[in-house]
Amino acid sequence: MILVKPVIWMGASREDVKAFPADARREAGYQLDQVQRGEEPGEWKPMKAVGQNVREIRIQEESGAFRVIYLATRPEGIYVLHCFRKKTQKTSRQDLRLAALRFGAIPRRG
Repeated sequence: MILVKPVIWMGASREDVKAFPADARREAGYQLDQVQRGEEPGEWKPMKAVGQNVREIRIQEESGAFRVIYLATRPEGIYVLHCFRKKTQKTSRQDLRLAALRFGAIPRRG
């Protein structure tokens, strides 16, 4: 039996991903489902600037470039920290700061 971890949406990340165009929203959902099942998403990179073990799912669709920043190493679930449309080559400081702020809000284990 495959254990599927729940998704824990931080801040407005759920509303942000719902605002993606349909193709990007569908791909984000598929990639998060892979992560929930313990698999690697299709295209990702580590986001050390945000926090330890934080990763970014990279989605490139006809409608643009989209990112889902998450933490999957906690036993209680997958923390989705930030979802956004990427507008420039480099991730903006504002997007990194928001993801780091939400990462810091994850309850620490005792």
